[in-house]
Amino acid sequence: MTAAGFALFDTAVGCCALGWTGSAIVEVSLPEASPDDTRRRMRRRLPGSGEQPPPAPVRQAIERIVALFDGSGDDLADIELDLSGVADFHRSVYRVTRDIRPGTTRSYGAIATELGLPGAARAVGRALGQNPCPIIVPCHRVVAADGSMHGFSANGGVATKRRMLQLEGALPADEPTLF
Repeated sequence: MTAAGFALFDTAVGCCALGWTGSAIVEVSLPEASPDDTRRRMRRRLPGSGEQPPPAPVRQAIERIVALFDGSGDDLADIELDLSGVADFHRSVYRVTRDIRPGTTRSYGAIATELGLPGAARAVGRALGQNPCPIIVPCHRVVAADGSMHGFSANGGVATKRRMLQLEGALPADEPTLF
């Protein structure tokens, strides 16, 4: 799949990026160490695409993501994604994960159980670790059964996940982070 383009934008968690084909999102990048690193990641993940002004539906998605981290409570569940290059199991994990409302969390095991695969929590975790559209597929809202957080694949790791959950109201704002 060749993306039409990508755009960088600022949020309360840093400089993010969206890549798209037509009006559908195919890639979301959480902040890297710098905007240039985010740009390089998008070029690597979406070969042949270039940075450009987003079309109206993508621009609206960007505005909604920015608003989410400013406290809007928008679940982003109706933003169109193109997951055609994603394995069926992963798409099913992402579908269930998109139902998790801002300000709440679910466990990997609960998602596995909802998929009819109790005991597949690790497979759910692996699928979420390859999530091409974090924030829109809110993998940051998935935690261990005891509420703990382990290994988040974004730059900053668990500190980034914790910050995102704080901004959405799922964690107290005074819980320590590295930000």
